[in-house]
Amino acid sequence: MSAVVVILGVFVAVGAFLELYGVSTLAADRTAITAWLSGDDLYAYGTSLPPAAAILLAPLAAVPLPVASWTLALAGVAALVLALTALAGPVARRYGRPRRPVVLVAVVLALTLEPVRASLGLGHLDLIAFALIAADLVALRRASWSRTRAAWWPGTPEGNRRTARWPDTPEGNRRTAWWPGAAEGSRPRRIWNTGAWAGAGIGVASALSPGSLLFVAHLALTRQWRAALTALTTVTALVTGALLIAPRATADWFGSVLPGIDRGGPLDAPDNQSLAGVLARLYDSASTPVLVWLSFAVLLLAVGLIRARSAHAEGDEIAAFTLVGLAGAAVAPVSTANDLLWTLPAILILVDAAARRRAHPRLPRPRRFTGLEPLVAAAAAGVVLAAPVVANSYAITVIVLLNALPWRPAPPARPRPAAPTRRVPAIPGPRGS
Repeated sequence: MSAVVVILGVFVAVGAFLELYGVSTLAADRTAITAWLSGDDLYAYGTSLPPAAAILLAPLAAVPLPVASWTLALAGVAALVLALTALAGPVARRYGRPRRPVVLVAVVLALTLEPVRASLGLGHLDLIAFALIAADLVALRRASWSRTRAAWWPGTPEGNRRTARWPDTPEGNRRTAWWPGAAEGSRPRRIWNTGAWAGAGIGVASALSPGSLLFVAHLALTRQWRAALTALTTVTALVTGALLIAPRATADWFGSVLPGIDRGGPLDAPDNQSLAGVLARLYDSASTPVLVWLSFAVLLLAVGLIRARSAHAEGDEIAAFTLVGLAGAAVAPVSTANDLLWTLPAILILVDAAARRRAHPRLPRPRRFTGLEPLVAAAAAGVVLAAPVVANSYAITVIVLLNALPWRPAPPARPRPAAPTRRVPAIPGPRGS
């Protein structure tokens, strides 16, 4: 019954967001796509969609705007639920809580934050890109589990029914072990369970939003070469497909739209909460001071990628991806509220860090926040992001989180138990004993 009430509340909230924000971005994109399908230039109507995103949204140009807006909004809600299942599910499992109620609470709280409200109400694809990247987090997690199983049982092929020596049985006794999730003779299921598809989500997200390419750089810096290669192959295939379908629009995108740093809107607009927007408002100029912006942007980007690499080294891939997402939002020329979705897992990490410290006081303390400070920081970030943007409030929140977000060290691996060995007596006993 409670789940039904939550679902009805979500529908009411989505309708309110669509009414409040007016789906202005989707309406402008539909106008441009409709004219493009009629033979005009795609970018003559003010849209800045990449060609792959325009092709994806093309079917919505054939239906009325209310139908298109509800379709995209419900897809965004579904993407949000899937992403929070991947992010909050392991946290709930760690504390012995049922996953479904925790995810429902996380979704309800996320709908109160401006990044989610703006993405749904304006008609952006950011929630879908966010879920695609979160899907790669699941793939990387599965790949790590697969490697752990391979290290635990060396010399046996992954994903098949195999015979392994059990350490708690007499020597020479062998049992057939069936690994959960392994699929004998089913290649798609083996790919799913071993995380071999890691990187595909980032590749699709990069085709929809070029800023997601920063995650490919993170994969390369952390030497996750297979996932990085998969991401590059995926985005290359999608861009090539867009080039074959719409060669003129693709050439215009790479030639004139992508190089424009103000393609997302005016740099000095109040809703631009990136570093460039902050500097433009501080200098009271329509453009940002390029040299100052580039200097501080490179510094913030380096801090974000270095901290993300450290979080990955300590086993917290969610924090690593969150830091990369925050760095991308901070250094982008234009970052409006819908571009700040990576503040959601940042708040979740802060809450989890406080809960871990209370439940396991002997765990090593995080490097930035300690004690109740993560909970206070999470509450402060939630209050700021739930309220409308005021001056540089969102930008300051993102920069503070980028520099101070803790990560959660993985628990030490349990040592592999050694197989018992048969002791040979120094003096042989009598025969028949």
